[in-house]
Amino acid sequence: MELLSTVDLAGEIEGMDGRQLRMRMVTIEPGGVFGPLHDHVGRPGTVYVLQGTVTEHRDGLVTEYGPGVGWQEDRHTTHWLENKGTVPVVEISVDIVAAPQQ
Repeated sequence: MELLSTVDLAGEIEGMDGRQLRMRMVTIEPGGVFGPLHDHVGRPGTVYVLQGTVTEHRDGLVTEYGPGVGWQEDRHTTHWLENKGTVPVVEISVDIVAAPQQ
């Protein structure tokens, strides 16, 4: 996982002190898993797939997302991801998180 950029939201949006907008590039190698099962309570975001096909396991449903497709992650999201394919999955993840303490 590679951190690409962050924006401190304090002063940008009222009530967002202590939060930051974060963008990461996530790579999941063939046979790899992005988990364990986790939620997005307090960490909403969105994901966009650049390469490969990622399999998402959410609420008992299995969904595959290929290049050019993405999904949202909100307070109702509990999931884990895997790469069942033969090429690395590369995705861009953008979310709002607690800013690291200085």
